[in-house]
Amino acid sequence: MLIDDTIMTNNKFDIKLRPTEIVDLDTLFQFQTDKEGGYMAAFMPKDPTDKKAYIEKYTKLLGDPTVNNQTIILDNKIVGSIAKFIIQGDTEITYWIDRNFWGKGIATQALKTFLTIETVRPIWGRVAFDNFGSQKVLEKCGFDKIGTDKGFANARQEETEEFIYQLT
Repeated sequence: MLIDDTIMTNNKFDIKLRPTEIVDLDTLFQFQTDKEGGYMAAFMPKDPTDKKAYIEKYTKLLGDPTVNNQTIILDNKIVGSIAKFIIQGDTEITYWIDRNFWGKGIATQALKTFLTIETVRPIWGRVAFDNFGSQKVLEKCGFDKIGTDKGFANARQEETEEFIYQLT
């Protein structure tokens, strides 16, 4: 975990990761309200437009020592977030890139950089079956598809298959 405010930089773009701060949450919340982004993420809160619930949840998570929330910065602009969390004893990652920056390799670079900070292995990632962009990100970062699961996806209002990836 990144202990101080050291900024991790990747060379292809001027991508930086830094610990998420409360002041970042307004911007990160706006990304969550994007309907297309939400559809691709699939597994969202019941009401992704509930800003109060979002701010309360993430303010609490920022103080949780088992969670590592990082904000993704490109050219001094917040373009996404990436985090490690523990669920049922497993270490998982999640990331969100502003849709305006999809397809540029930013998620791949951010995840590669993040994996130098978070070195616990194995680490898992989950992605909706039809989120091909996110599947490619995980695969480019060395994750292997190891299984599938199904769950109710609030953003789609239906049961949705997800692929489970693992990095060992």
